[in-house]
Amino acid sequence: MSNNSTPRPPEDVIQPMAPEEVDQEQKRAQRADLERSGKRLTVNPGDRIDDSKTLEEKAKQVAVDAPDITGEHIVVPAYFVVDMPDGSQKALHHVKDAEAISDVIRQARVDENGDRLW
Repeated sequence: MSNNSTPRPPEDVIQPMAPEEVDQEQKRAQRADLERSGKRLTVNPGDRIDDSKTLEEKAKQVAVDAPDITGEHIVVPAYFVVDMPDGSQKALHHVKDAEAISDVIRQARVDENGDRLW
């Protein structure tokens, strides 16, 4: 799937979905963490959870910014911003909140009668 067809979050929160959208400072900081820790790092710097960050900061955090096995350069946000039933937004971590993300996807694929839409 190309990055151009990837659904984007609501207009007020912009998440990087392409290599050129990744914050260069974040890239440098993550690279420095990797170099500093060597093989002792147990978590990818982009996967770290920091609850003190704002929704906007979490939305910009990138977990993966690298070529995949096919050579296509991919970007995976660390958090997925979702709209809650009360109108608020919440940042769900792509690992810690995987089950909640799956629930949101399932909810998005049912109509008002509860029938799945494919």
